[in-house]
Amino acid sequence: MDRLCKAFGDRPCPRPEVWELPLIFDISRTLGASLDMKRTVAPVLKILADYLKMPRGALTILNRRTGEIVIEDSYGLSPEQRARGRYRLGEGVTGKVVQTGKPAVVPDISSDPSFLDRTGARKGSNKKGVSFICVPIMIGGEAIGALSVDLPYEKDGFFEERVRILTVVASLIAQAVQLRQAAQEEMQKLQEENVRLHDELKTRFHPSNIIGNSSAMQGVFDLIEKVSASDATVLILGESGVGKELVANSIHYNSPRAKGPFITFNAAALPADIIESELFGHEKGAFTGASSSRKGRFELAHGGTIFIDEIGDMPPQLQVKLLRVLQERSFERVGGGETVKVDVRILTATNQDLDLLIKQGKFRTDLYYRLNVFPISVPPLRQRRTDILLLADHFAEKFAKKMKKSIRRISTPVIDMLMSYHWPGNVRELENVVERAVILSNDGVIHGFHLPPTLQTAEASGTSPRGKMSATLAAVEREMIAEALKASKGNAAEAARTLGVTERTMGLRLKEHKISPSRFKE
Repeated sequence: MDRLCKAFGDRPCPRPEVWELPLIFDISRTLGASLDMKRTVAPVLKILADYLKMPRGALTILNRRTGEIVIEDSYGLSPEQRARGRYRLGEGVTGKVVQTGKPAVVPDISSDPSFLDRTGARKGSNKKGVSFICVPIMIGGEAIGALSVDLPYEKDGFFEERVRILTVVASLIAQAVQLRQAAQEEMQKLQEENVRLHDELKTRFHPSNIIGNSSAMQGVFDLIEKVSASDATVLILGESGVGKELVANSIHYNSPRAKGPFITFNAAALPADIIESELFGHEKGAFTGASSSRKGRFELAHGGTIFIDEIGDMPPQLQVKLLRVLQERSFERVGGGETVKVDVRILTATNQDLDLLIKQGKFRTDLYYRLNVFPISVPPLRQRRTDILLLADHFAEKFAKKMKKSIRRISTPVIDMLMSYHWPGNVRELENVVERAVILSNDGVIHGFHLPPTLQTAEASGTSPRGKMSATLAAVEREMIAEALKASKGNAAEAARTLGVTERTMGLRLKEHKISPSRFKE
């Protein structure tokens, strides 16, 4: 603009067609740079000052709650003057413009009594030779404020052109305000949805909503409620499929960190070099393929909780680094030297015997004691048989709803099969069994023949023993021994105690039936 009109000194350029488009372009670009009006109004007024050579300008906004019109931002006014610029609807030139939604021009403010000069910026000599133009800022046919400027008085003041240009600028500001309002509404919706989801997760993972009425599970629920309010490190123990991650979720979503992130990681799923990068992140160029810096799970969990499953499979070289995070809540990214501090709660889980791993030199003793601050043991399904039917009903309802099928009941033979099975895969296996049954059912009932062969009884499958008694007894004995070994994971002594025989008798029976306990070990 200065290049276009520098020949006119402090007076506005008399040819708007020369600078009108550049002015509109600069203001559009400025308003589009941010949705925060407080950051864009001042630059817009500065652009107007450069193009129009105006000594003062202001953007006023109507407060609908109070009915007062106040200056949002200004150019050429001191903070004290700006604070004094308050009007009621219909009061002064600005008040009338906002009230009527029509622009107003005061060619010479020194001779017009309607010009109030509430700010006090134009007293005395400053009042002479000044023109005032005020245009409304309209949204939906209603004025929400006004844009006003002081201009050097000219006999041929090009007032019509100035009003037209300022009206265009006011329209651009109105569009920016609408975008801001739309963005604020969308942000409000997102925040409300976020709160709703957090509340839903908190309800879903509340201990009282985890299925289980057995005394064993009630003890787990009590521990969850007590530890959730703290920041203590929790070690969740239990066989595969018992629901350790469900316990971790329950602890997080019922803790003060519930609104923070909940990051999960399985230590057995990846090789050692990738685990380090996944947990602690890496810097650009740290290794082949590291084309950019990347945050790890610990950084992503800042302010929330990280849950590391299968901690017993953590490689020894990474156990030292994990120990440091537990002690100091700090680490370095792979390939980086800067220490990263994190505020994170650590939950871990394993289905392995950590005491045995320590004896074997596969797990650090100091790390174990750091993790074992508050242990929670989740019982296997075979130790909570009163929960089997509750879980079966829950899964039947869940998958019936998912598959849009009607499952009205579970037949009595199926109930018997579910209650008599030893469930080596625990709750996860039961869930899979019920999902399979729901898929196969076509009459609204889960029947025995919908269950997999491993759950079938002799009566349900039509395989009751026939033939000579000695052969039948031998077959039954062999099956009982195999089932006992399966339950004990190949421990012959434990299987012997389960069957009520001596270890010597068990050894003889194993030899007679040619059964190797090792095939039943995990």
